[in-house]
Amino acid sequence: MQVVWFKRDLRVRDHRPLREAAARGPTLCLFVYEPVHLTSPEFETAHIVFANECLRELDEQLGRLGTRLTIRRGSVPEVFSQLDRELRPAGGIAGIWSHEETGLRWSYDRDLRVAEWCRERDVPFQEYPCNGVVRRLGTRDGWASRWQRRIARPPLKTPEGIAPVDLERFEHGRILQPRELDLPPSDRNGVQRGGIAIAHETLASFLSQRGVNYRADMSTPNEGWDGCSRLSPYLAWGSMSMREAYHATRKRVATLGQESGEDPRWRDSLKSFEGRLRWHCHFMQKLETEPDIEFHNMNRAFDGLREDEFDESKFAAWCDGTTGYPMVDACMRAVRTTGWLNFRMRAMLVSFSSYQLWLHWRRPARFLAQQFVDFEPGIHFSQFQMQSGVTGINTVRIYSPRKQQIDHDPDGIFVRRWVPELEGVPDKYLIEPHRMPVDVQEQSGCRIGSDYPKPIVDHAKAYRAAKERIWSKKGSSDARKAAGDVFERHGSRRRTFARSRRR
Repeated sequence: MQVVWFKRDLRVRDHRPLREAAARGPTLCLFVYEPVHLTSPEFETAHIVFANECLRELDEQLGRLGTRLTIRRGSVPEVFSQLDRELRPAGGIAGIWSHEETGLRWSYDRDLRVAEWCRERDVPFQEYPCNGVVRRLGTRDGWASRWQRRIARPPLKTPEGIAPVDLERFEHGRILQPRELDLPPSDRNGVQRGGIAIAHETLASFLSQRGVNYRADMSTPNEGWDGCSRLSPYLAWGSMSMREAYHATRKRVATLGQESGEDPRWRDSLKSFEGRLRWHCHFMQKLETEPDIEFHNMNRAFDGLREDEFDESKFAAWCDGTTGYPMVDACMRAVRTTGWLNFRMRAMLVSFSSYQLWLHWRRPARFLAQQFVDFEPGIHFSQFQMQSGVTGINTVRIYSPRKQQIDHDPDGIFVRRWVPELEGVPDKYLIEPHRMPVDVQEQSGCRIGSDYPKPIVDHAKAYRAAKERIWSKKGSSDARKAAGDVFERHGSRRRTFARSRRR
């Protein structure tokens, strides 16, 4: 009896472990609700709601192939021990097949325990790459070429059939609701639905219609809701593979120029989107190469820069969306409700917490991990460190909430939607409502300090102080020396390679 262990790869197509196991005989397809996951600081109920929707469709598709999804709850090694006993009449577990996972420390430790369990029982355990991330990568040199070769391979077809477990009294188990997992209910609205079919429908609509202005739309919180691909949760939970997304995009690129009247924006938009697919794995590779960046600064010369100055009241206001900066508050309230936000606004939230509020990135990162239904650890922690300026190799960007509102929500549509206290505020004062005269506050129904807070920090002063401190540290000899090591481990070689070729 072969066991395919599904983690964050909830699909049947382009799934090598499933194909390999099915080719060897009777196969049990397993998913485990893990207490260590459900109690992790980065977890929120909305994550399992989305995963359950993916699991339902996975189970349906497995049913059409002749088997079912087996679902258990508990520590994975203990689950394997129990399954081995249950499958003893069929000879026990003959092999375990899964994809590699670039996850959090708990999932890394879990995989090590599973490998140990297999060694002790002489059970073969085979893991396969599921994207462009390279395990045990020695050097970043040539990584982009390796990514290209791996992703360019055609997606694997779905197995034609799977021989099921054929034992009396074997219980496959069922999908568990949050209350059955001792979780509070999710009160999110507008969260994307999970599943294989909707993942491919989302990609198809992006490549045929929604993505025409992607290069511009991905920066704005208004147009971004439709103009961005919205594939991130499906890639994070594996209801679509990176290879499937890449090949569908290449197929669409091949059609450019074949129709008269084609919108010229498509070419640049699809080029930008292809770049984002590569960057997706580029950032995940950082965590795969250095798992400690979940906890520590990439550039250890920045240790102690913010840790001892963490302000709980500022952190609470940031989390609640009550900072007194309308664009910041609107973005936080939007992501807490829907589980999604476009990239530029995510970067602004992180920048504001790191610079204007001078909060060390670790706790804000955990909080936003809970909010993002598309939480991908490798991207999340790498981006948090980059946006908070502690890598030493990236440009320091301190976002101005005022400028972001002027540039990306000039009519106040986004702000008024998510901060209804400001609905009646005149456009003149919407960016800085604390500057409204008292009589205007009364007329607009928004009293500053009562209905909506004053800014919790002075942007200009906080900006100057943050800029001075971060650049002073970045320019120090120890930070510059450490930056060289960071670049060797994590820096992109693509531009260096391009320059050498031009020479």
